[in-house]
Amino acid sequence: MGSTQFGNFHNFCLDSTLPICNLFPGYSYENASLFTGSILLAGLAIAVSAYLFYRSERKQAAVGRREMQIFLIGYIIIEICEIFTVGLFPLSSKVRIAFTGIHIGMIIATLWILMLNAIVGYQLLDDGTPMSVGLIVASAAVIFIGTGFIALDTGYSWTGHWDSSLSGDNRNIPLYVLYQLAPLVFLFAFFVLETALVIRVLGERKPMIYLGSAAVLFALGQIFNYVISVHICNGTSGAIDGALFETLFTLLSVVMIWVFWSSITEDDWPMPVSGNTYS
Repeated sequence: MGSTQFGNFHNFCLDSTLPICNLFPGYSYENASLFTGSILLAGLAIAVSAYLFYRSERKQAAVGRREMQIFLIGYIIIEICEIFTVGLFPLSSKVRIAFTGIHIGMIIATLWILMLNAIVGYQLLDDGTPMSVGLIVASAAVIFIGTGFIALDTGYSWTGHWDSSLSGDNRNIPLYVLYQLAPLVFLFAFFVLETALVIRVLGERKPMIYLGSAAVLFALGQIFNYVISVHICNGTSGAIDGALFETLFTLLSVVMIWVFWSSITEDDWPMPVSGNTYS
Protein backbone atom coordinates (compact mmCIF):
# COMPACT_ATOMS: atom_id res chain seq x y z
CA MET A 1 0.00 0.00 0.00
CA GLY A 2 3.03 2.26 0.35
CA SER A 3 3.16 2.95 -3.37
CA THR A 4 -0.52 3.71 -3.88
CA GLN A 5 -1.42 7.05 -5.43
CA PHE A 6 -4.73 7.18 -3.56
CA GLY A 7 -4.91 10.44 -1.66
CA ASN A 8 -1.95 12.03 -3.45
CA PHE A 9 -2.31 15.42 -5.14
CA HIS A 10 1.28 15.93 -6.28
CA ASN A 11 0.89 14.65 -9.85
CA PHE A 12 -2.52 16.31 -10.25
CA CYS A 13 -1.02 19.64 -9.27
CA LEU A 14 1.90 19.23 -11.68
CA ASP A 15 -0.34 18.56 -14.68
CA SER A 16 -3.58 20.41 -13.88
CA THR A 17 -4.71 23.76 -12.54
CA LEU A 18 -6.81 22.85 -9.52
CA PRO A 19 -7.84 25.22 -6.73
CA ILE A 20 -6.88 22.65 -4.12
CA CYS A 21 -3.22 22.95 -5.17
CA ASN A 22 -3.14 26.40 -3.54
CA LEU A 23 -3.14 24.60 -0.19
CA PHE A 24 0.17 22.89 -0.90
CA PRO A 25 3.55 24.65 -1.20
CA GLY A 26 5.49 24.64 -4.45
CA TYR A 27 2.76 25.01 -7.08
CA SER A 28 3.05 28.44 -8.65
CA TYR A 29 1.25 27.68 -11.94
CA GLU A 30 4.16 29.17 -13.87
CA ASN A 31 2.78 27.52 -17.02
CA ALA A 32 -0.41 29.54 -16.84
CA SER A 33 0.60 33.11 -17.50
CA LEU A 34 -2.60 34.22 -19.23
CA PHE A 35 -5.30 33.51 -16.70
CA THR A 36 -7.25 36.60 -17.70
CA GLY A 37 -9.34 34.30 -19.90
CA SER A 38 -10.34 32.21 -16.89
CA ILE A 39 -11.30 35.34 -14.98
CA LEU A 40 -13.42 36.60 -17.90
CA LEU A 41 -15.11 33.22 -18.32
CA ALA A 42 -15.83 33.05 -14.59
CA GLY A 43 -17.41 36.51 -14.87
CA LEU A 44 -19.48 35.29 -17.81
CA ALA A 45 -20.56 32.25 -15.79
CA ILE A 46 -21.71 34.51 -12.95
CA ALA A 47 -23.73 36.68 -15.35
CA VAL A 48 -25.32 33.70 -17.12
CA SER A 49 -26.19 32.04 -13.80
CA ALA A 50 -27.77 35.26 -12.54
CA TYR A 51 -29.90 35.35 -15.70
CA LEU A 52 -30.95 31.72 -15.21
CA PHE A 53 -31.82 32.57 -11.60
CA TYR A 54 -34.07 35.36 -12.90
CA ARG A 55 -35.64 33.07 -15.48
CA SER A 56 -36.29 30.49 -12.77
CA GLU A 57 -38.09 33.11 -10.70
CA ARG A 58 -40.50 33.70 -13.56
CA LYS A 59 -41.44 29.99 -13.73
CA GLN A 60 -43.86 30.31 -10.83
CA ALA A 61 -45.45 26.88 -11.21
CA ALA A 62 -42.23 24.95 -11.88
CA VAL A 63 -41.45 22.05 -9.54
CA GLY A 64 -38.17 22.59 -7.69
CA ARG A 65 -37.87 26.27 -8.62
CA ARG A 66 -36.42 27.37 -5.27
CA GLU A 67 -34.18 24.33 -5.11
CA MET A 68 -32.80 25.05 -8.60
CA GLN A 69 -32.14 28.63 -7.55
CA ILE A 70 -30.18 27.39 -4.55
CA PHE A 71 -28.03 25.32 -6.92
CA LEU A 72 -27.44 28.37 -9.11
CA ILE A 73 -26.43 30.45 -6.08
CA GLY A 74 -23.92 27.76 -5.15
CA TYR A 75 -22.49 27.79 -8.67
CA ILE A 76 -22.22 31.59 -8.63
CA ILE A 77 -20.22 31.44 -5.38
CA ILE A 78 -17.95 28.80 -6.93
CA GLU A 79 -17.25 31.05 -9.92
CA ILE A 80 -16.57 34.07 -7.69
CA CYS A 81 -14.02 31.98 -5.81
CA GLU A 82 -12.54 30.71 -9.08
CA ILE A 83 -11.55 34.25 -10.02
CA PHE A 84 -9.29 34.34 -6.96
CA THR A 85 -8.10 30.72 -6.89
CA VAL A 86 -7.65 29.50 -10.46
CA GLY A 87 -7.77 32.91 -12.12
CA LEU A 88 -4.79 33.96 -10.02
CA PHE A 89 -6.18 37.39 -9.25
CA PRO A 90 -3.33 39.19 -7.42
CA LEU A 91 -3.65 38.23 -3.77
CA SER A 92 -1.43 37.29 -0.86
CA SER A 93 -1.01 33.54 -0.39
CA LYS A 94 -2.89 33.68 2.91
CA VAL A 95 -5.95 35.30 1.34
CA ARG A 96 -5.79 32.90 -1.61
CA ILE A 97 -5.92 29.96 0.81
CA ALA A 98 -9.07 31.43 2.34
CA PHE A 99 -10.76 31.65 -1.06
CA THR A 100 -9.54 28.14 -1.82
CA GLY A 101 -11.16 26.73 1.31
CA ILE A 102 -14.46 28.39 0.39
CA HIS A 103 -14.10 27.24 -3.23
CA ILE A 104 -13.51 23.60 -2.36
CA GLY A 105 -16.27 23.53 0.24
CA MET A 106 -18.73 25.06 -2.21
CA ILE A 107 -17.87 22.62 -5.00
CA ILE A 108 -18.81 19.62 -2.87
CA ALA A 109 -21.81 21.37 -1.25
CA THR A 110 -23.18 22.56 -4.61
CA LEU A 111 -22.95 19.13 -6.20
CA TRP A 112 -24.73 17.74 -3.14
CA ILE A 113 -27.46 20.35 -3.75
CA LEU A 114 -27.63 19.25 -7.40
CA MET A 115 -28.17 15.64 -6.34
CA LEU A 116 -30.92 16.71 -3.96
CA ASN A 117 -32.55 18.62 -6.83
CA ALA A 118 -33.03 15.28 -8.56
CA ILE A 119 -34.70 13.86 -5.44
CA VAL A 120 -36.99 16.91 -5.26
CA GLY A 121 -38.53 15.85 -8.57
CA TYR A 122 -39.97 12.74 -6.92
CA GLN A 123 -42.03 14.98 -4.62
CA LEU A 124 -41.23 13.08 -1.42
CA LEU A 125 -41.62 16.50 0.17
CA ASP A 126 -43.49 19.46 -1.26
CA ASP A 127 -40.94 21.50 -3.17
CA GLY A 128 -40.24 25.11 -2.24
CA THR A 129 -41.49 24.66 1.33
CA PRO A 130 -39.42 25.67 4.36
CA MET A 131 -38.91 21.96 5.07
CA SER A 132 -37.55 21.20 1.58
CA VAL A 133 -35.42 24.32 1.28
CA GLY A 134 -34.27 24.07 4.89
CA LEU A 135 -33.11 20.47 4.56
CA ILE A 136 -31.15 21.27 1.41
CA VAL A 137 -29.50 24.39 2.82
CA ALA A 138 -28.75 22.83 6.22
CA SER A 139 -27.23 19.63 4.85
CA ALA A 140 -25.20 21.57 2.28
CA ALA A 141 -23.99 23.90 5.05
CA VAL A 142 -22.74 20.94 7.08
CA ILE A 143 -20.81 19.62 4.06
CA PHE A 144 -19.44 23.08 3.27
CA ILE A 145 -18.27 23.76 6.81
CA GLY A 146 -16.72 20.30 7.26
CA THR A 147 -14.89 20.31 3.94
CA GLY A 148 -13.90 23.95 4.23
CA PHE A 149 -12.43 23.41 7.68
CA ILE A 150 -10.26 20.51 6.54
CA ALA A 151 -9.06 22.56 3.56
CA LEU A 152 -8.30 25.64 5.65
CA ASP A 153 -6.69 23.59 8.42
CA THR A 154 -4.44 22.03 5.77
CA GLY A 155 -3.45 25.38 4.26
CA TYR A 156 -3.05 27.32 7.50
CA SER A 157 -1.85 24.44 9.72
CA TRP A 158 -4.17 25.52 12.52
CA THR A 159 -4.04 22.17 14.32
CA GLY A 160 -1.03 20.70 12.53
CA HIS A 161 -3.04 17.53 11.91
CA TRP A 162 -2.55 17.68 8.13
CA ASP A 163 1.04 18.94 8.09
CA SER A 164 2.23 15.64 6.64
CA SER A 165 0.32 16.45 3.45
CA LEU A 166 2.35 19.62 2.84
CA SER A 167 5.37 17.78 1.46
CA GLY A 168 6.23 14.84 -0.76
CA ASP A 169 3.17 13.59 -2.65
CA ASN A 170 0.81 15.95 -0.80
CA ARG A 171 -1.20 13.03 0.50
CA ASN A 172 -4.48 14.10 2.13
CA ILE A 173 -7.01 11.29 2.05
CA PRO A 174 -10.04 13.21 3.48
CA LEU A 175 -9.64 16.00 0.91
CA TYR A 176 -9.04 13.44 -1.82
CA VAL A 177 -12.28 11.64 -0.99
CA LEU A 178 -14.24 14.87 -0.63
CA TYR A 179 -12.77 16.71 -3.62
CA GLN A 180 -12.14 13.91 -6.12
CA LEU A 181 -14.57 11.11 -5.30
CA ALA A 182 -17.65 12.54 -3.54
CA PRO A 183 -18.53 14.86 -6.46
CA LEU A 184 -18.50 11.89 -8.84
CA VAL A 185 -20.87 9.99 -6.56
CA PHE A 186 -23.23 12.97 -6.31
CA LEU A 187 -23.17 13.52 -10.08
CA PHE A 188 -23.74 9.85 -10.85
CA ALA A 189 -26.71 9.78 -8.46
CA PHE A 190 -28.12 12.95 -10.04
CA PHE A 191 -28.00 11.57 -13.57
CA VAL A 192 -29.41 8.17 -12.57
CA LEU A 193 -32.28 9.70 -10.58
CA GLU A 194 -33.16 12.17 -13.32
CA THR A 195 -32.98 9.50 -16.02
CA ALA A 196 -35.36 7.27 -14.06
CA LEU A 197 -37.69 10.21 -13.49
CA VAL A 198 -37.86 11.20 -17.15
CA ILE A 199 -38.15 7.74 -18.65
CA ARG A 200 -40.20 5.90 -16.03
CA VAL A 201 -42.38 8.68 -14.62
CA LEU A 202 -42.76 11.16 -17.47
CA GLY A 203 -42.39 8.52 -20.17
CA GLU A 204 -40.48 10.96 -22.37
CA ARG A 205 -37.20 10.88 -24.30
CA LYS A 206 -36.55 14.44 -25.48
CA PRO A 207 -35.34 15.78 -22.10
CA MET A 208 -32.66 13.09 -22.14
CA ILE A 209 -30.98 15.01 -24.97
CA TYR A 210 -30.46 17.93 -22.60
CA LEU A 211 -29.42 15.73 -19.68
CA GLY A 212 -27.02 13.74 -21.85
CA SER A 213 -25.54 16.96 -23.25
CA ALA A 214 -24.93 18.22 -19.71
CA ALA A 215 -23.08 15.01 -18.84
CA VAL A 216 -20.94 15.12 -21.99
CA LEU A 217 -20.06 18.78 -21.53
CA PHE A 218 -19.08 18.28 -17.90
CA ALA A 219 -16.95 15.26 -18.82
CA LEU A 220 -15.22 17.27 -21.56
CA GLY A 221 -14.34 19.95 -19.03
CA GLN A 222 -12.76 17.41 -16.71
CA ILE A 223 -10.83 15.78 -19.56
CA PHE A 224 -9.41 19.15 -20.58
CA ASN A 225 -8.43 19.95 -17.00
CA TYR A 226 -6.98 16.61 -15.96
CA VAL A 227 -5.68 15.09 -19.20
CA ILE A 228 -5.21 17.66 -21.96
CA SER A 229 -4.25 20.66 -19.82
CA VAL A 230 -0.52 19.95 -19.59
CA HIS A 231 -0.26 19.50 -23.36
CA ILE A 232 -2.15 22.74 -24.09
CA CYS A 233 -0.01 24.59 -21.58
CA ASN A 234 3.25 23.33 -23.04
CA GLY A 235 2.07 23.80 -26.63
CA THR A 236 1.11 27.43 -26.06
CA SER A 237 4.12 28.29 -23.87
CA GLY A 238 1.83 28.90 -20.93
CA ALA A 239 -0.60 31.18 -22.76
CA ILE A 240 -3.61 29.01 -21.89
CA ASP A 241 -4.27 25.73 -20.13
CA GLY A 242 -7.09 23.29 -19.51
CA ALA A 243 -8.66 25.32 -16.71
CA LEU A 244 -9.96 27.79 -19.29
CA PHE A 245 -11.82 25.04 -21.14
CA GLU A 246 -12.95 23.41 -17.90
CA THR A 247 -14.63 26.66 -16.86
CA LEU A 248 -16.28 27.01 -20.27
CA PHE A 249 -17.57 23.43 -20.53
CA THR A 250 -18.77 23.43 -16.92
CA LEU A 251 -20.74 26.62 -17.61
CA LEU A 252 -22.31 25.03 -20.69
CA SER A 253 -23.10 21.93 -18.62
CA VAL A 254 -24.86 24.04 -15.97
CA VAL A 255 -26.86 25.78 -18.70
CA MET A 256 -27.94 22.40 -20.10
CA ILE A 257 -28.91 21.21 -16.62
CA TRP A 258 -31.12 24.27 -16.30
CA VAL A 259 -32.60 23.69 -19.77
CA PHE A 260 -33.26 20.07 -18.81
CA TRP A 261 -34.96 21.12 -15.58
CA SER A 262 -37.00 23.72 -17.43
CA SER A 263 -38.06 21.18 -20.06
CA ILE A 264 -39.41 18.68 -17.52
CA THR A 265 -41.33 21.33 -15.61
CA GLU A 266 -43.36 22.53 -18.58
CA ASP A 267 -47.10 22.49 -18.03
CA ASP A 268 -47.90 20.45 -21.14
CA TRP A 269 -46.21 17.17 -20.19
CA PRO A 270 -48.64 14.24 -20.37
CA MET A 271 -48.89 12.98 -16.81
CA PRO A 272 -49.45 9.41 -15.64
CA VAL A 273 -52.94 8.93 -14.24
CA SER A 274 -51.54 7.28 -11.13
CA GLY A 275 -49.21 10.09 -10.13
CA ASN A 276 -48.97 13.83 -9.87
CA THR A 277 -45.23 14.24 -9.76
CA TYR A 278 -45.25 17.29 -11.99
CA SER A 279 -48.78 18.52 -11.54
